[in-house]
Amino acid sequence: MSAPTPPESSLSGVPGPVVGADWVAGRLGAGLVLFDASVGSKRGGAARLPGARPFDLDGELSDHSSPVPHTMPGAERFTEALRALGVSDTDTVVVYDAQGVYSSARAWWMLRAMGFDRVAVLDGGLPAWAAAGHPVEAVPAAYDGPRGTFTARPRPGLIVDADTVAEALADPGAAVLDARTRERYAGTAPEPRPGLRGGHMPGSVSLPFGELLGDDGHLAPPDALRKALKAVAGDRERLYFSCGSGVTACVLALGATVAGYCELAVYDGSWSEWGLPSERPVATGGSGSP
Repeated sequence: MSAPTPPESSLSGVPGPVVGADWVAGRLGAGLVLFDASVGSKRGGAARLPGARPFDLDGELSDHSSPVPHTMPGAERFTEALRALGVSDTDTVVVYDAQGVYSSARAWWMLRAMGFDRVAVLDGGLPAWAAAGHPVEAVPAAYDGPRGTFTARPRPGLIVDADTVAEALADPGAAVLDARTRERYAGTAPEPRPGLRGGHMPGSVSLPFGELLGDDGHLAPPDALRKALKAVAGDRERLYFSCGSGVTACVLALGATVAGYCELAVYDGSWSEWGLPSERPVATGGSGSP
């Protein structure tokens, strides 16, 4: 079931952080910018929503000078990348991915962190779009049109570093949520990236991102999202999200936004950074429940 969204605030804006396939289909050809943010084996797949452009998290839209993957690029580089993709400040953007609700949430959070609010995630992604019978073009996402005029206006605090997360772990009013599997959180399953320690940040809680999705791949309804988040965060309203490399942490951020939480941050380095051999503490075992 798709998560319901509030009434649309303007004719050119998005109705909320998540939109359905029919909403997008009704606006094709009306200036809507569509981005395919698929990663890994789904990156550059030979199918796209009509006219979709690549939001390349494995390429241009990550900072490859960083030692950890999927690091947020700086404002200047982000501005240049979005302008090259034809985006302007007055555009309305919908991001999707080929897995459903996965890496599209990362693109959505990055745009918001750079001061752009006219963006939503396609609920269920490409699979939901195709299942609804809407047109799919048998070509990879691409763009060779005119440059846009987008300007990044970074919002401090939406993307945070390890020191900020360490402070949050010691703050009784904050909760740090880990979006990896419970086995990786406990340290009983190996990390997919070599050289990382197994386990989790002491004081963090486990909420695998898939638990915020329904069996149909759509984001759960707001009441179910709130229940799942409250089960691990309790009454804490300041939430910090971590995962393997800062991608699925943004699924938790998306779910928390739909659920009505406002004080949210994503740990950019996530376990790819914290799990490196260092003096930062690591715990193993446990279910992640408070």
